[in-house]
Amino acid sequence: MKPKVTIEDIARLAGVSKATVSRVLNERSNVKAETRERVLRVMQEQGFVPSLAAAGLAGGRSRLVGVLTPPLTQPTVPEILRGVAEAIEHTDYEIVLYSTHAGQSPSTIVNRILALGLTSCLLVLQPGSLTPRLTQLATQGLPVVVIDDQGPAPELPSVGIDNRVSAYQATMHLIRLGYRRIAHLQGPSEFRCVQERYQGYRQALDDAGYPFNPSLVFNGTFETSSGRACATALASLSPSERPDAIFIANDQMAYGFLGAAEALGLRIPQDIAVVGFDDIPLSAHVKPRLTTVKQPFYEIGRNAVELLLSLLHAQPQQSVADAESGPQPPIRIQLPTRLVIRESCGALLLPRHQEQEHTVSEEPKSEG
Repeated sequence: MKPKVTIEDIARLAGVSKATVSRVLNERSNVKAETRERVLRVMQEQGFVPSLAAAGLAGGRSRLVGVLTPPLTQPTVPEILRGVAEAIEHTDYEIVLYSTHAGQSPSTIVNRILALGLTSCLLVLQPGSLTPRLTQLATQGLPVVVIDDQGPAPELPSVGIDNRVSAYQATMHLIRLGYRRIAHLQGPSEFRCVQERYQGYRQALDDAGYPFNPSLVFNGTFETSSGRACATALASLSPSERPDAIFIANDQMAYGFLGAAEALGLRIPQDIAVVGFDDIPLSAHVKPRLTTVKQPFYEIGRNAVELLLSLLHAQPQQSVADAESGPQPPIRIQLPTRLVIRESCGALLLPRHQEQEHTVSEEPKSEG
């Protein structure tokens, strides 16, 4: 097998330094035209295929963007990654993808990423307990952007949505349709997005003048089994105790609820209307089709990459600005959500309704 041609080989054959070869690879302007042509000619003669990582490191900056995600089986992850990938296509960068799995420490993966020394920046989905470590890395100069952080608001640049306003709009939709006893199935209480969706639900009830009934709030895990358990609990109630609508904090739990409700003899939406949250692809195909808050997952991925690369390119200028005016607050981008109206909420049973999307624009009247 023919030995692989290295950047050192090209430098030796062209009679230049490795740094010069790197500058040619990175299309730097500070290389004489005749030198550039000689290096490119040697590369062509030797059939040299540059290593993106090696070329970037030799020039002082990697062209690799590290992306750390939760398990790829999570239904929200693929669409975010599609936005990330398509945004990267229009740049000189490439993605190095790392995914965690059950029982694996995210900190261990980050340490492995750093030990390789290949990535110039890091995009992290659902960092959770990893946030303090990421904050430390950011203060040391590594550009970091997070998506859907599940803990306290991090001192890191982030891209996401306004969960409270989105949940408020979903609950207000049920109120406008005439429902009076509105339940809520929430996810794991330690997640910030869960707390914010609960706040939006409560605020909608308050603004409508509806009394809050804690017995209508159910705890879940974001898994379909939680939805099934909630449907079973509601089916055991007498008709006078049973809510006439429910706002469910994610679509996965809503699927479990819909399936179990049908088996238990609860008609959707005639006996209980349902609104979910996320609008992952299956939501348009379950029976009945699910009314839900649509998160702009693709746009979140695109915006996160664009923000990350802007931070990477602005590093020298940013350090000067920080020295003059002190630390700047982290950039937080919040993208609008949409309420997608389908059969499960009962709106389509009313005159003049059809499947539609509404931009979430109605704000709570006051803080919860």
